[in-house]
Amino acid sequence: MLSWVSFFQDTASEMLYPVLPLFLTGVLGAPAAVVGLIEGVAEGTASIMKTVSGRLADRRRRRPLVAGGYALSSVSKLLIGLATTWPLVLVARFVDRTGKGLRNPPRDAIISSDTTPATRGRAFGFHRAADTAGAVVGPLLGLGLYELMGQQIRPLFFIAFIPAAISVGLIFLVHEKPHRTVGEEPPVLSLSGLPQGFWRLMVPLGLFAFVNFSDALLILRAKDLGLGFAAVILVYVLYNLTYAGLSYPAGVLSDRVPRRVVYATGLVVFAIAYVGLGLTTTASWVWLLLPLYGCYTALTDGVSRAWVADTVPDDVVGSALGIYAAIAGVGALTAGIVAGLAWGGTGRLPLLVSGVVVAVVAVGLLVGGRVLDPDTRVREVAP
Repeated sequence: MLSWVSFFQDTASEMLYPVLPLFLTGVLGAPAAVVGLIEGVAEGTASIMKTVSGRLADRRRRRPLVAGGYALSSVSKLLIGLATTWPLVLVARFVDRTGKGLRNPPRDAIISSDTTPATRGRAFGFHRAADTAGAVVGPLLGLGLYELMGQQIRPLFFIAFIPAAISVGLIFLVHEKPHRTVGEEPPVLSLSGLPQGFWRLMVPLGLFAFVNFSDALLILRAKDLGLGFAAVILVYVLYNLTYAGLSYPAGVLSDRVPRRVVYATGLVVFAIAYVGLGLTTTASWVWLLLPLYGCYTALTDGVSRAWVADTVPDDVVGSALGIYAAIAGVGALTAGIVAGLAWGGTGRLPLLVSGVVVAVVAVGLLVGGRVLDPDTRVREVAP
């Protein structure tokens, strides 16, 4: 049921995500730096909320937090549709990412609490596959409606509210497994109280986050290389098809081999895609490189969440997922702002720099990352 919730919300969000940078630059007249700023601030906002909601998820019922988060994200679609200048889009994205930050750690904690280390990878992989299936349906639906409505972008934001509202309604059918610490007052979070294995893992994951800027800038790169509106949407759909199709197999694989190896392989794919997009001067390569980029997302998104959950006891898994999301969000904020400012006319420099740095991180994980493989899975309740 959580997967259906995510499917409908992502259908709504992805009707708009590939359109948003085109709406900002084409309709509202914003420069690429503003796109990077908005997406960076959006992810930074989500990261702050994930820290808070992750802590609450360990001491409160999780389903109401999930419902509230999805409701905020649904309302943000309407706000963007009303925007006549880019600052209002910034506000709307702030609301949207506040909702995402509120819902994600509690939702992932529900998934984690219903699984074991032997099945956790495939559970997160299945959820990411369903979520990303919405990212296939949404852009195709948006493209069809765009043509039917005389190539008008703004009405799409209002129509997207419908599947978003369905998503919120389905949350009330989710069964939440009670956890031991419900009703307890959350103590001040002691960062030193989390296992050393968790903090060791945050080093490579955090380093990657600080060079992983928003996919919205990749969409701008595709547009700059010569792809038109329909072509941008279709190549983005191919990216999500790859992502959706490989997420579950990647999760299953991470239950059988060290998650580090699966994750690092994803980073290698990321580096190839980024360097390729930075070097190419023709639009035809985008049709290969963006779907390839979907392999990276499938190999890392659900796998990283399962990997983090493996390193901590059950009663702090929400906090751990929230801290990880916060680190990733602060990284995205920094990377988005820097990449937007350095974008110039082509975006080649930030793409090449990110690709090279991530390649180094990937090699480090594959060659010397065994210290990050837990000898035993830490699933007992912490004292």
